[in-house]
Amino acid sequence: MKVILVNGSPHHNGCTFTALSEIEKTLQAQGIETEMFWIGIRPISGCMGCNQCLQTGRCCVEDSVNLFLAKAAHADGFVFGSPVHFASATGALTSFMDRAFYGRASLFAYKPAAAIASCRRAGSTSTFDQLNKYFTISNMPVVSSNYWNGVHGNSPEEVMQDIEGLQTMRILGRNMAWLLKCIEAGNQAGVTPPPLEARTNTNFIR
Repeated sequence: MKVILVNGSPHHNGCTFTALSEIEKTLQAQGIETEMFWIGIRPISGCMGCNQCLQTGRCCVEDSVNLFLAKAAHADGFVFGSPVHFASATGALTSFMDRAFYGRASLFAYKPAAAIASCRRAGSTSTFDQLNKYFTISNMPVVSSNYWNGVHGNSPEEVMQDIEGLQTMRILGRNMAWLLKCIEAGNQAGVTPPPLEARTNTNFIR
């Protein structure tokens, strides 16, 4: 079993990385393989709605999104982390997830996911809500903790002083490991995910 932890911060080893690392250590202690995936600092285009990816399985823009999608096919769970920028996830991570999740129902369905937010002071819950919406439109079980998944601090050293936030990360890691093991046990017992229905799209003028 493998979990990919996506670092949506422009800082490779900053506060978001520090929070994700706490989850990663907990997952590894539970026997779960992990990989930290940094989206990088190169510009990430938003989705252009060209629908080419629906035919090829790859985005027409060659950047970290396609690298991630290749890895996601072999992952069993995901954690997406972002610092708070104007009470929301970073623009880069938003563009990244818009493109990664578009038309990928079979890739992400029934794989557990969690979101975490890192902030100096406020805006973490709105960022947390934003990120969770990608999961709840993709048939993904959402992994929770004992509090909303966030840490506070203006530097990695300050995050390490947020003992409640770090506890939230550890509990999240244990809950993710537990759910993955439950899913594996269910599959072995013949309890498989329900079949995906073709999406029925409607709008407000018909």
